[in-house]
Amino acid sequence: MNQSDCPEVKVPVPLFFTIGVVGLAVNLLVVVAVMRNRNLHSPMYCFICSLAAFNTIASLAKTWENLMIVFANVGHLEKKGPSETNLDDVMDSLLCMSFVGSIFSFLAIAADRYITIFHALRYHNIMTMRRTKAVLGLIWTTCGVSAVLMVKFFDSKFIMICFVVFFVVSLAIICFLYVYMFMLARLHARKIAALPAGGGGRGRRGGGGMRGALTLTILFGVFLVCWAPFFLHLIIIMVCPANPYCECYRSLFQLHVVLLMSHASIDPAIYAFRSAELRHTFRKMLLCSQWKRCW
Repeated sequence: MNQSDCPEVKVPVPLFFTIGVVGLAVNLLVVVAVMRNRNLHSPMYCFICSLAAFNTIASLAKTWENLMIVFANVGHLEKKGPSETNLDDVMDSLLCMSFVGSIFSFLAIAADRYITIFHALRYHNIMTMRRTKAVLGLIWTTCGVSAVLMVKFFDSKFIMICFVVFFVVSLAIICFLYVYMFMLARLHARKIAALPAGGGGRGRRGGGGMRGALTLTILFGVFLVCWAPFFLHLIIIMVCPANPYCECYRSLFQLHVVLLMSHASIDPAIYAFRSAELRHTFRKMLLCSQWKRCW
């Protein structure tokens, strides 16, 4: 209960529902686009497709949860019934799975971009589709198991601490990879510039990798902005649950959830803005009246 002078900020349920439906639709669009267009059947786009699938799961979970709230408010569901509690646990598991999967997807895309930039000549030998599928299988299995464990034992303070520590450590690792990648890329560009004329072919081949790395940086920045307030909320629950100043921050919880849900809708816009191939695929999917002939 909020015991401070700060009133709890309420967000209308229709807004939650709208954001969830939009996130669900646009991320499904990304998944279908990658599956339909053979030009997008590359490791990086497979990882992006995986990220979009995790965003789809998050949007689905929050949309279903909002529907449950609406039904409970009109008396069609019990707010604390056993079946409703179990269903709520499933929704929380899916949300945790989405978060952990997003982190692992960012790590996988970062590793892919690193290989693209600094091992361009060996890229297709290193990042085969067979290895890509194995990495994706490992990511989804790990996320499913960890999500169930997190929700099952989330009442334990130790699990909540592990959840927050995982977020902070993952941020540190990804930030380190980005800084290291761009520092090496800058040094690499200087060496290419110092070569005689005609020796910059490899540098030109790395240009696409740098563009992909920049796209990944934008995606990760949006992820951080959207998820960090929620994790600060969890930290406050553990550190100062009764402090009135902390209570003022906790009164903004529903706004934090809006940010969290908005992340799923923002990512596809970044894909479309940064990738000409995806824009072309979206255009064909949305504007072509005869689906099969468009492909």
